[in-house]
Amino acid sequence: MAGSAWAADATKLALPGDITLEQANKVVAAARAKAIEQGTLMDIAVVDAGGNLKAFIRMDGAFLGSIDISIKKARTARLFNMPTKTLGELAQPGKPLYGIEETNNGLVSFGGGDLLVDKSGVVIGAVGVSGSSVEDDMAVAAAGVAGLQ
Repeated sequence: MAGSAWAADATKLALPGDITLEQANKVVAAARAKAIEQGTLMDIAVVDAGGNLKAFIRMDGAFLGSIDISIKKARTARLFNMPTKTLGELAQPGKPLYGIEETNNGLVSFGGGDLLVDKSGVVIGAVGVSGSSVEDDMAVAAAGVAGLQ
């Protein structure tokens, strides 16, 4: 088929309330800058409003095992519309969501996943970060969130 048959106007295909690639790249860049500042090697994932991977980087030398964790942190935050740290607090033994990480093909219930919202407060995606301590992961994720603004 001719190239024009496959060409599409992205403005007609993008869903309202979904993160754009430009926005996702801003989140990744801000998160990466924070990781460099703190001297950590991170895997950084951004998912769209539907929880699908939109952007990802693995810094040189970052843990291979953190690829999956970062993506699942982002996806977990989006699926439950809360930071993974908050979900983790609710998923402890004796708490109402104990065992939830076994659902949805595996969730991550510790810090490093945060929601991304647009200027009107609509959730448009989430960021997930893994590669260092939970505290470092959360700081890098927070920087990614701030990079969206």
